[in-house]
Amino acid sequence: MMTPSTVTTTSSTLQFATALSRKTDTEAAVRDLADAIKRQLGTASIDLAFVFFSSHHAEKASMISAMLQSELRPKVCLGCSGEGVIAGSEEIESAAALTVWVACLPDVKLTPLRLSVSQMQDQILMPGWPEPGLADTTFLILADPFSTPTQEVLALLDDRYPQGKVIGGLAGGGQDSGENRLLLNDQVFDEGVVAVQITGPIAVRTVTSQGCRPIGERFVVTRAEGNLIYELGGVSALKRLQDVFESLGGPQRRDAHRALHLGIVIDEYRSEFKRGDFLIRNLIGADQQAGAVAIGEVVLEGQTVQFHLRDAKSASDDLHFLLVTDRTHHHSPPLGALLFSCCGRGEGLFGRTHHDSGVVQERLGPIPTAGFFAQGEIGPVGGRSFLHGYTASVVVFAEPDPHKGQS
Repeated sequence: MMTPSTVTTTSSTLQFATALSRKTDTEAAVRDLADAIKRQLGTASIDLAFVFFSSHHAEKASMISAMLQSELRPKVCLGCSGEGVIAGSEEIESAAALTVWVACLPDVKLTPLRLSVSQMQDQILMPGWPEPGLADTTFLILADPFSTPTQEVLALLDDRYPQGKVIGGLAGGGQDSGENRLLLNDQVFDEGVVAVQITGPIAVRTVTSQGCRPIGERFVVTRAEGNLIYELGGVSALKRLQDVFESLGGPQRRDAHRALHLGIVIDEYRSEFKRGDFLIRNLIGADQQAGAVAIGEVVLEGQTVQFHLRDAKSASDDLHFLLVTDRTHHHSPPLGALLFSCCGRGEGLFGRTHHDSGVVQERLGPIPTAGFFAQGEIGPVGGRSFLHGYTASVVVFAEPDPHKGQS
């Protein structure tokens, strides 16, 4: 019988552990994982658990939920199906896989939450969510992309909890509505959102790697309507785009045909803009007659923008840089991590497996890490949380930094 791969870390108060099974038999896989977690943590009480599984196990999601509740008894358990599974330094993109990640978080308050949308898609239902205006709170969320207007949900959460952070991913593996699975404690859903609110003596840090590098100059949007940009710095937006394209070398120009994007500065009050300050959005079209370009986001006149290029090297460099920055800026070392990586990354982008998970382990250390390949990634940019594509969103758990509290 195959022994699932495992890893655990502990601090004076916090403990994390994870295990992975590639077994196709769901019951056997969950049993192995539960045994592996108990071997690592002994009799320690599990406060938070995440479980991620490939589509091979989706039909038996109820079994997964029931067995984990019985075997591990976590106070809060979330999970979902994904396009692939991430555990430790491994990424399993197409084969059967199931991973469990757990945390012992004494004195940390965890609130399980559920969000759904009315059948008419005109009302977001949030029973039991905290009152608006909370500061220093983190929401980890998993959502079904077919039934959830994620952009509207994030806008609502940003409005209700302007000082909060929202990070997570969109479930995958299913090809149509009702085929994905979401787990919340002993319940299984095929629509909506499951979430957990985290407050208390723990640092929950976020890294949102959009995988692009800036090219050309920065411009101020001088004429725009909706998602159409007509002028950048008083010149036709299409002319600006053509100038940037023509400034690229041969290989970069080939990449730009399919991977040119626009970065929008979110916080205009900064004195300078650097990597991580831009919200990256796709260029989706152009109007030759009007000289306009269309992007996947509403743009306002007066905003600062810059064209960006996405390729494997840029995506790798960006993730390395942001994780190194996290380690440099914080005294408390990482103890555990969750990784939500776009299904458009992985081997298809990097030409090899285990890229994102390998970088996390290299830069944060061999800490318990789990996650999945998502249909969309949620993470903060410039103090607000957005839905992204081709992104790696990382949640880093640590002891609170001395004199800093949560960060």
